[in-house]
Amino acid sequence: MVTDRIFVGGGGDGYGAPQNLLLGFGNRHGLIAGATGTGKTVTLQILAEGFSAAGVPVFLSDVKGDLSGLALPGNPQGKLHDAFLKRAATIGLDLHYDSFPVTFWDIWGQQGHPVRTTVAEMGPLLLSQMLDLSEAQEGVMNIAFRLADEQGLPLLDFKDLTAMLAFVAENAKALSGSYGLVSPASVGAIQRRLLVLENQGGAALFGEPALDLADFLLTDDRGRGRINILAADRLMNSPRLYATFLLWLLSELFEELPEVGNPDKPKLVFFFDEAHLLFDGAPKALIDKVEQVARLIRSKGVGVYFITQNPADVPDAVLGQLGNRVQHALRAFTAKDQKDLRLAAQNYRPNPRFSTEDAIREVGTGEAVTSFLEAKGIPGMVERTLIRPPASMLGPIDPGTRAALIAASPLAGKYDKVIDRDSAQEMLARRAQTAAAEAARHKADADEARDYNRARRYDPTARNDTPERKTTRRSPSRQSDSVTEAFAKSFARQLGTRSGQAIVRGILGTLFRSR
Repeated sequence: MVTDRIFVGGGGDGYGAPQNLLLGFGNRHGLIAGATGTGKTVTLQILAEGFSAAGVPVFLSDVKGDLSGLALPGNPQGKLHDAFLKRAATIGLDLHYDSFPVTFWDIWGQQGHPVRTTVAEMGPLLLSQMLDLSEAQEGVMNIAFRLADEQGLPLLDFKDLTAMLAFVAENAKALSGSYGLVSPASVGAIQRRLLVLENQGGAALFGEPALDLADFLLTDDRGRGRINILAADRLMNSPRLYATFLLWLLSELFEELPEVGNPDKPKLVFFFDEAHLLFDGAPKALIDKVEQVARLIRSKGVGVYFITQNPADVPDAVLGQLGNRVQHALRAFTAKDQKDLRLAAQNYRPNPRFSTEDAIREVGTGEAVTSFLEAKGIPGMVERTLIRPPASMLGPIDPGTRAALIAASPLAGKYDKVIDRDSAQEMLARRAQTAAAEAARHKADADEARDYNRARRYDPTARNDTPERKTTRRSPSRQSDSVTEAFAKSFARQLGTRSGQAIVRGILGTLFRSR
């Protein structure tokens, strides 16, 4: 058995040589493209199977719920079995059905283990992208994070962020002198966006225990890489949350994984389904950083594969980084479609036996135009390819089976219980209580002093008081003024001059500090 490559498909009459993805170039990234219903999901499934069988962990998002079938073997009595056997015989594949080790994840913890990060780890840049903030609003978000760093206020969960923004709004005038203009209107706009995110269930993403990326890099007792499947059917209702979360995962992988150079096989393969959501409306600066991460993360042994309907959905700067390509059919019904088809064909090394443009238009479901990197990283000549049948089950598993697999997972129980540590919201609440109590004491002392002076004005015996007695009677007010003044000065020093160590966030946040 050949172990240095993944068999993707082969030929028959009119088709080319067998097509393989070399594991040594698995971290050179890839593209799976094609119109709806042309077989992209099956191609993703067989690549995930191949990487897992080679001992490479996989992360993928399950947008339609179809990929959960990776956990069960294919059905030899299924309606597609005969077609699969025929396809296998045509391409020279000895088909054996098998299941694969799967770990299910879900932001809401309903269809898999909960997956969370902290607000601080997400950072102001990605949060601003998630909330679609303006430049001025992003500036206010950065001030909130900077102030939290300097004041030693950990931003862990959603309520920490809302409390911090409320504090910024209440102290906008004082903060503007140190950090630049803080507009209450901008704070209010951010708070409204956070309310929308909370109503969509996005608050569940933030909190502890936060995801340990090492849990994405597990293998089973047979040495097969675990396939981490993120339930994304509900998540897709919030496209910005979906895209930002996956982009955060990429940045964390880049930051935490060590350099490995050119390994014999990847350390992890990351499939980004519905990739156009990452780039729709994204500013050029963000696209530039995505390109930079895609270019550099391969040295960490991570391969990133974008799945989308049209290669034109991916910016050219990123598309140029994708060395392994599977192009399913594109339909050219309009002038724009025809232009996109021509551009897609130009991305491949030509084959003199056929027209790439015609092939992309003509291939049927389960067929594709493919090009994989060959020895020394040279792009392979484009070939028409019959995609191999999957070894695992096509389609979703039932809820009972999913629940049993989650319960039997090696991570069962690790992320289930939310931990609510002492953080920004609790600390700010205590500060407010302390300030209110101090203000109440100051008011009481002032009222006592006022009552004493009023009584003295009408009490003739009070005029015979000695200076010592007068001093004694006025001392409570003076003492209160001293305490209040000291508290105010201390708080001002904390607010304006403390230079706390900033919290280290994801690599994209670090890179964007140069903007």
